[in-house]
Amino acid sequence: MKRSFSVFIILILIAFQACKPKQNIVYLSNNNFEEEVSQAKYVGLHIQEGDRLQILVSAFEEIAVRPFNQSTMAATGSSGSGSAGGGGGGSATEYTVTTDGTIVFPVLGSIYCKGMTKQQLKQDIESRLKRYLTDPMVTVTLTNFNFSVLGEVGSPGQKTSTSEKLNVLQAIALAGDISYQGNKTSVKLIRYSEEEGKDKVLSLDLSEASIVNSPYYYLQQNDILYVEPDRNKQVSVNTNSNVDNWIKYGGVGLGLLTLILTLTRK
Repeated sequence: MKRSFSVFIILILIAFQACKPKQNIVYLSNNNFEEEVSQAKYVGLHIQEGDRLQILVSAFEEIAVRPFNQSTMAATGSSGSGSAGGGGGGSATEYTVTTDGTIVFPVLGSIYCKGMTKQQLKQDIESRLKRYLTDPMVTVTLTNFNFSVLGEVGSPGQKTSTSEKLNVLQAIALAGDISYQGNKTSVKLIRYSEEEGKDKVLSLDLSEASIVNSPYYYLQQNDILYVEPDRNKQVSVNTNSNVDNWIKYGGVGLGLLTLILTLTRK
């Protein structure tokens, strides 16, 4: 009777544990959500080696601007380096940031831009152009904002964003959201650090609303996100692996035993 009662209690506890909700599947569950969101800030992208930048120079005097845009400079007989981003009439030109962190701009020559924001590069070019133009205006656009999402998501792999202002939740959405077996409390962000000269690995808890106040809430180009499997899946994988091993080695052992018994009987 006591044994039956103990078994009943154990079954009840197991049932309650099975009904207990998972703690790592809800986004932004912190109670201070509104307060945290009000503190979110976007500081902009920082230009990296290999980035492709579309740059367009414009000013009141159209003819004076031509030497500074690859698409129109031929009309003035000027020369420079870079690949045209479109036809004539002041279309943007695309420049690739070299390994030494520079772009080669018509007339202005080599401009160091690695580590700058787009706004900083815009202001730098405009200040240089004031020697030649009255009230120059520069537009800078990043054309290759790539990032990767790996692990427990619907569609892992490298992604490209059409928007340069991309937060971690939007990046996860582009990858098909985190699966039920993914752990939202432990998402790894791998980002290259110019200061340290190597990749940094940071842990993000997407179940906390305070994530929007993190300096890593907005992605930089070439970031990698890795969503870890939750503990249940890790245990399941290990258990299944152990079972498979028992079946595999047990089958081999049984075969050998059968062979030995057959030979000894002869």
